[in-house]
Amino acid sequence: MLVYTMRRLVGAIPVLVLASLLTFVMIDVSGDPLAELRMATPAPSEEVIQQEAERLYLDHSMPERYWLWVTGIGGDGNIGLLQGEFGPSTQGQQYEIGPAIAERLWTTLRLVGVAMMLALGLAIIAGAVSAMRQYSKLDYTLTFVGFLCLAMPTFWLAGIVQASGVEFNQLLDVQLFNTIGDGRYSAEGEGPWPQFVNAFAHMALPTLVLMLTSFASWSRYQRTSMLEVLNSDYVRLARAKGLRNKVVIRRHALRTALIPLTTVFALGVAGIIDGTILTETVFQWRGLGDFFITAVENNDSYALMGWLILSGVMVILANLIADLLYGVLDPRIRYE
Repeated sequence: MLVYTMRRLVGAIPVLVLASLLTFVMIDVSGDPLAELRMATPAPSEEVIQQEAERLYLDHSMPERYWLWVTGIGGDGNIGLLQGEFGPSTQGQQYEIGPAIAERLWTTLRLVGVAMMLALGLAIIAGAVSAMRQYSKLDYTLTFVGFLCLAMPTFWLAGIVQASGVEFNQLLDVQLFNTIGDGRYSAEGEGPWPQFVNAFAHMALPTLVLMLTSFASWSRYQRTSMLEVLNSDYVRLARAKGLRNKVVIRRHALRTALIPLTTVFALGVAGIIDGTILTETVFQWRGLGDFFITAVENNDSYALMGWLILSGVMVILANLIADLLYGVLDPRIRYE
């Protein structure tokens, strides 16, 4: 298993390098970071523009800027991914991209992490139950709910859930759900229980949105995979030997059926990150989604590249974890 893990870790390195190259080229050719400064009124002098271009390393060629952005060698200490620096921001020398990303990373990770775990757990249960009770009323109900969630755009679903939360609070005359803000500092300095209640009030609705959008597709894949496994020869043989149905489902069918879902789960991380941008915008969370929107509005190239490379790392890590789970779910993979 150790050799299998090391092979997957080594294989992730060229993928990460290629992701960094594509990220840099895509952002570099997308626009001029100094466009807003050039159009300012009154017009700045050429000396000011030149100083800003030098600060942003725009006086170097594209290959040189990419080398500086990755290694930091030859820079002024504020650039270099390998040194933990994402580069200078167009918002001024006082704004540091790295600390800004680090501050918002936990806000997004707690939302995405909880939503993914809930969605995955519910998808496994719903998909397995639907497959075992194929064409039953419960199967039709879960299928309808899945397709309904798949058909709803994330921004529209987030708006509906937010409005429903407001109406629910008004109906009970109690502020049960907070529909705006992430609540990071609302219960600061208070005890564990008030902090838990505050976190629940702010996280419940946006978590529900992300959970439903992911659960919808994952449950359908789990149902299809489970049906295929239940109709396989080795499951029929296990039942013919007299094994109890619960044992057959738990030890033989479910474990094998999780392999395709693991792939879908890893590939779905990118979609969850996209959904987080819309969800955080609707609920006004100051996470990585808000960071991305702000960077786009300010045409902040290095901030955008930092966000994209961080998202790429998260996707690569998710696929790496999926590769390791393959070895856990199917011993043949790690033995080979």
